[in-house]
Amino acid sequence: MNKNQIKLVLEALIFASDTPITLKQLTSILVDVSAGDLEEALSELQKDYERRALVLKKVSGGYQFTTRPEYVDWVGQMFEAKARSRLSRAALESLAIVAFKQPISRVEVSAIRGVNSEGVIKKLLDARLITISGRDSGPGRALLFKTTSEFLQYFGINDISDLPRPKEVEELLAEGEGGALLQEIPDDLLLTKPAEQSEDHKEESTAGSQQDAGEKKQKTEEISAPRAAEKTAGAVPPAGDAVEQAEAVAQVKKTKETAKNAAQ
Repeated sequence: MNKNQIKLVLEALIFASDTPITLKQLTSILVDVSAGDLEEALSELQKDYERRALVLKKVSGGYQFTTRPEYVDWVGQMFEAKARSRLSRAALESLAIVAFKQPISRVEVSAIRGVNSEGVIKKLLDARLITISGRDSGPGRALLFKTTSEFLQYFGINDISDLPRPKEVEELLAEGEGGALLQEIPDDLLLTKPAEQSEDHKEESTAGSQQDAGEKKQKTEEISAPRAAEKTAGAVPPAGDAVEQAEAVAQVKKTKETAKNAAQ
């Protein structure tokens, strides 16, 4: 098989694959072609598409044909009805934290964001943008999360190291419109918490409050059960609330009268 035939076969395989196809997959199909020859053919194929509407791009460790950014408006109109739902602000915040801090637990994500992130983490798991990578070695053995190959494909990057560093993001914001906006905001406002949360944050906070209320109710019931047992057995609780003492004494008297009547 000559170089031109190899390029044609590679072009057909990459076009037919619905996910980025890796070099390992290509070598398993083209068993008579060395990995070096395949890489050379792929490089030439990328050059062949330099003047085309499509481009051969390495994404998530594999190769995939994608349309050039300048044609996004026309392609977007064609797929407008099937457009992929956008991630919410809360999901993007949590996903960014996982991407830069992975592996990381849900509690750590919530601590960084300042709100309960259990619901958002579940949505990211359902979307397969993150996955469970193991358990923490500390107390509680919390689950740890990391990004997936679908995350790389979603954002069109080949490796997690291709993400901009936090310092680079800060520099870009400082040089662009973000820096100008930050300069217009008074320092006292920057140092205070926002008065209102986003809708996603409100939902998460409400869910967290309901969970806390349920835990408090359960603890109250657990404490009340022993007290009820003490009253039934005729034990008077320690000095404290006068109303509670009066009820306990009345219960003891009633228990004694019942026992006396039963004896008669």
